[in-house]
Amino acid sequence: MSRLGAKAIDIPGGVQVAVAADEVVVTGKLGKLAVKSHAGLAIEVDETEKKLKVTNQKAHGAIHGLMRALLANAVKGVSDGFEKKLELQGVGYQASLAKGELKLTVGFANPVLLKVPEGLKCVVPDPTHINVSGVDRQSVGQFAATVRGVRPPEPYKGKGIRYVGEYVRRKAGKAFGAK
Repeated sequence: MSRLGAKAIDIPGGVQVAVAADEVVVTGKLGKLAVKSHAGLAIEVDETEKKLKVTNQKAHGAIHGLMRALLANAVKGVSDGFEKKLELQGVGYQASLAKGELKLTVGFANPVLLKVPEGLKCVVPDPTHINVSGVDRQSVGQFAATVRGVRPPEPYKGKGIRYVGEYVRRKAGKAFGAK
């Protein structure tokens, strides 16, 4: 049995949880998410204590913990939301946003255009920073990883797109005059 899966999820005020046969619908102030449930698990909502509990009916330990984590992310997403912050480092590296497309000028011959997915909000506070936010944790992380994958930070000069606070291990490079 999963120890993490047995922990109850607190439901904050303003969040409603509806359990159907094959999915759980979580609705809050920021939006609505539907999580597909697994057949071997029972999901119960305790309205008096404002808790959501996942119980394992069969021997599905890994699925039990996964389902609990997905539901906890859905509850946190519709109440608080998720955000990833990226920064561009390099001479002339810039980002801009126009008509739902993120334009990245990161040292290629042409700028890279990325369409912002439905349900996500992308903000460019200044040309070297990008904030990606939304309700679904997986989509926020995936789009941030796609943006970072356009020009990942390289180890010699440190140029590229990185998460704010990410440490990039630097290499020394070629040593001149070594005999």
